[in-house]
Amino acid sequence: MTDKGNASFILPRGATGYFRPEDGPLPDADLRAFHTALYAAARVAEGQVGEIEVQEYPRTFHTASVIDRKDESVILCHAHHPWIAFAQERRNWYAEEFLPPPSWATTFTEAGFVVLSSEQLATPLSRMDTSVLSKGEWRHIRTYGITTLGGACFNAWA
Repeated sequence: MTDKGNASFILPRGATGYFRPEDGPLPDADLRAFHTALYAAARVAEGQVGEIEVQEYPRTFHTASVIDRKDESVILCHAHHPWIAFAQERRNWYAEEFLPPPSWATTFTEAGFVVLSSEQLATPLSRMDTSVLSKGEWRHIRTYGITTLGGACFNAWA
């Protein structure tokens, strides 16, 4: 994954959460590492961990929050890749409703996760390497009107 310019961003197998049995199981992001980083982030933010929701089909991500003195930050952790995103509210899927990472998001980077910026997540799929996506994934993308990296990765299509 690239940091800023997404022209060479490669959407890997499992990014959309779409599963074909003949391809074998999807990879799993390290949930224990996510929990550890989440609690470390809460300490840095001088807050506390809010509710944690473990990914359940058909969602492609775990959801958690850090509550500090001012507000609650919603954190999304992709279930199959070590990607972190931030959102305004808890939802079952996202398209372009992502927030810039807070300053304490570096805690996730230090734990081995890739913190995706709101700009990256809003990048059109047309600017990414989507060559590994199957016909079934493209059917879901078209059916749900998904046009961005964030929408393709943080979804709940069945």
